[in-house]
Amino acid sequence: MDKHRFPIGTFEWPKTISAEKRKEWTITLAAVPSLYREEVEHLTRQQLDTPYREGGWSIRQVVHHVPDSHLHGYIRFKQALTEEEPEIKPYDQTAWAELTDSSGEIEISLKLLEGLHQRWVLLLDELQEDDWLRTFRHPESGRSTLEEALSLYAWHSRHHLAHITSLKERMAWG
Repeated sequence: MDKHRFPIGTFEWPKTISAEKRKEWTITLAAVPSLYREEVEHLTRQQLDTPYREGGWSIRQVVHHVPDSHLHGYIRFKQALTEEEPEIKPYDQTAWAELTDSSGEIEISLKLLEGLHQRWVLLLDELQEDDWLRTFRHPESGRSTLEEALSLYAWHSRHHLAHITSLKERMAWG
């Protein structure tokens, strides 16, 4: 496994999920925006434009990618809560990362991530036990419950944060 590509390891679907695990993952989503801000706020333009690995995205692209991805996640949760097993639309994350808005100032995406995660956590905190078992269907990966999807987005948050922190460590950017 490429430690620069997967600094916290690859995602594995949980075999069992408890209320405590869901709470832990929700706390992760609540904390992530400030953790990202803390890690990138003092980086220079050149540092932000440094790829976290050869052939990988720049830190700037990662910071823009996370809210792009999590907007999809939030909408998927809302669809699953209001529709019967909706089929969600995938998107080309690489193509999105190459669009002009992914090369712009990161403050916009940091603010977007903050507001988005505040809304998402409000929603998650009000879910009833049965709500967690509601599903959506991804045309490529199949059916997911909301609790499974929450585990994925918590991992995704930590995964990309580790891209930033591990690059900073390797480059001694303090």
